Amino acid sequence: MQPCRSQPYFTQPLFKTKMEMKMGPASEGPQVPDKETKATMGTENAPGGKASPDPQDVQPSMFHSIKLFVLCHSVLQLAQLMISGYLKSSISTVEKRFGLSSRTSGLLASFNEVGNTALIVFVSYFGSRVHRPRLIGCGAILVSLAGLLMTLPHFISEPYRYDSTSPENTPQDFEASLCLPTASASAPAPSNANCSSSTEAQHLGLVGIMFVAQTLLGVGGVPIQPFGISYIDDFAHNSNSPLYLGILFAVTMMGPGLAFGLGSLMLRLYVDINRMPEGGISLTIKDPRWVGAWWLGFLIAAGTVALAAIPYFFFPKEMPKEKHELQFRRKVLAVTDSPARKGKDSPTEQRPGESTKKQDGPVQIAPNLTVIQFIKVFPKVLLQTLRHPTFLLVVLSQVCLSSMAAGMGTFLPKFLERQFFITASYANLLIGCLSFPSIIVGIVVGGVLVKRLHLGPVGCSVLCLLGMLLCLFFSLPLFFIGCPSHQIAGIIHQPGAQPGLELFPGCMESCSCQSDGFNPVCDPSAHVEYITPCHAGCSSRVVQDALDKSQVFYTNCSCVAGGNPVLAGSCDSTCSHLVVPFLLLVSLGSALACLTHTPSFLLILRGVKKEDKALAVGIQFMFLRILAWMPSPVIHGSAIDTTCVHWSLSCGHRAVCRYYNNDLLRNRFIGLQFFYKTGSMICFALVLAVLRQQTKEARTKKSRSGPGLEQQLLVSEPGKKSEDSQV
Repeated sequence: MQPCRSQPYFTQPLFKTKMEMKMGPASEGPQVPDKETKATMGTENAPGGKASPDPQDVQPSMFHSIKLFVLCHSVLQLAQLMISGYLKSSISTVEKRFGLSSRTSGLLASFNEVGNTALIVFVSYFGSRVHRPRLIGCGAILVSLAGLLMTLPHFISEPYRYDSTSPENTPQDFEASLCLPTASASAPAPSNANCSSSTEAQHLGLVGIMFVAQTLLGVGGVPIQPFGISYIDDFAHNSNSPLYLGILFAVTMMGPGLAFGLGSLMLRLYVDINRMPEGGISLTIKDPRWVGAWWLGFLIAAGTVALAAIPYFFFPKEMPKEKHELQFRRKVLAVTDSPARKGKDSPTEQRPGESTKKQDGPVQIAPNLTVIQFIKVFPKVLLQTLRHPTFLLVVLSQVCLSSMAAGMGTFLPKFLERQFFITASYANLLIGCLSFPSIIVGIVVGGVLVKRLHLGPVGCSVLCLLGMLLCLFFSLPLFFIGCPSHQIAGIIHQPGAQPGLELFPGCMESCSCQSDGFNPVCDPSAHVEYITPCHAGCSSRVVQDALDKSQVFYTNCSCVAGGNPVLAGSCDSTCSHLVVPFLLLVSLGSALACLTHTPSFLLILRGVKKEDKALAVGIQFMFLRILAWMPSPVIHGSAIDTTCVHWSLSCGHRAVCRYYNNDLLRNRFIGLQFFYKTGSMICFALVLAVLRQQTKEARTKKSRSGPGLEQQLLVSEPGKKSEDSQV
């Protein structure tokens, strides 16, 4: 039971009495009730006779404004999504820094949902029993601490060594990567020489800290959105609540875009910017061994969340319900809505005593249940809700779409890096500028179409099906846009290339090369890449200083045709410009897929009973987390790992992948996306078939039984159009 809805805070007699007491005769001056009177008045309606300050007696503060709460909550949710989405922008950098496979990094990204899913069900139980603003503030503080915990592995680990073959007391990229005679060269230590049980335990500890941080990040985010939305809906004017929630969602959707923009800036800085080695580093941002300052973005985002959490400890548990409709909204309605529409909207405002008449069904009586009773009754309600065919099919289609979005959001930056040979910073910049704005546009356009066309359930299913068909159509060219793999000596051999390129050819028999070294060089004349100068048979190193940067060459290369010098770094790609049209097609497909967001949500609300709507939405998000957001990054990461052709080794175990088969990577990554899109389209087609069958059966019953069954029709009718379009 919610007294704030059924019993108004201000009653007219009390208000007049207090005004008369304050105004009073001029001779007597303002009269203020003494403390005893205030205490008596505060205990009249308080449960158990305890004194509680009356809203009229307390000087209204700025934190008793629902508008300020909407502003604070918009900033908080934006910061929360920024910190939760930042890992996805730096996923490939974290892999290189800590030697993780894509499967492990996908599991790390999905652990954000583990803590969230474990506790989100209980939010519907607690409801308004708790002090919602304070709980939101505590959750935000936990999110901030989790973000700080994510940076801890950087500070407690050793500095990053991009050339693991060099001894620790010598400069990196020194003689260890060169082809030196076995007799004169000091025997290089094998890759697992520095490995011990303590070293492996330290590595597992660093990775374990990140997993714990991701779990806490999900736990802290549990109360933020549900409690914030319910708080706004409880104390905002009924006509203003949709506008406030629209503003909240619009600002929130910018969070992931800002996360990728922040990642683009931070990854341009070297990872050890706070502890640079003496003499600097010889890496450039285009070097495949470059690792950016991934941890710095977590610090910035965590600080933003902590600042946004402060106001929540000053908001009251309950505040006076907003009395007046926004003047801006009133002017807009006067221009766009007809008088008939205004007449239909007026009954939706809540009247005194109305909430007590609607306390029926499982949703309303849930606050009276204990935790044990709630856990016992939840499976029954779940099975009852899943019996609705429309609800089940729409949720399955959204599971497919969410799986596609989770995989794309997690690994699209890495895919663009590997497929088009661009830097991580540039990939994040493109995604933040193109993909996320298109998603916002798709959601908004879908909502506008539903409203303008007055779409009912059948119309919504048609719009969803059409959006997915167009999305599939524009996804087909993605299979053919990409760059082929570079020719890597001994690893990847392109058809028609010069023969005899092996990983350990006879020309380097006299060299003492590390099998797991990685310092790529490129032969520009043949466009062949070698994993180290030693594998190219190069015995000397030359640095040419230019005006803006220095260029490193390796000479006297016995394995290069003609003995030509080779350039440090990977070979340049001739098709990197294709990344822009590729991402434009991805963005267009994302916008078309997001057209289904509003109409599919409407189908869920119209596919269940009125008293089951709130639980249906909660069950929907629970299934999306369990079936999509948790497993999808792991599935996509495993698919990416199957396309690797050369792994780096760490203590004898596979670590990060150095080279991929680009054609196989593109076909499997885009193919997995295509599979999920096809599944979503099939589900929407089945929804349309079910709704048409239900419409046909309802009309048949109506024609046989007369006009008494008009209310059984689920399809849109003139009286239902405005109700459906409001969602």
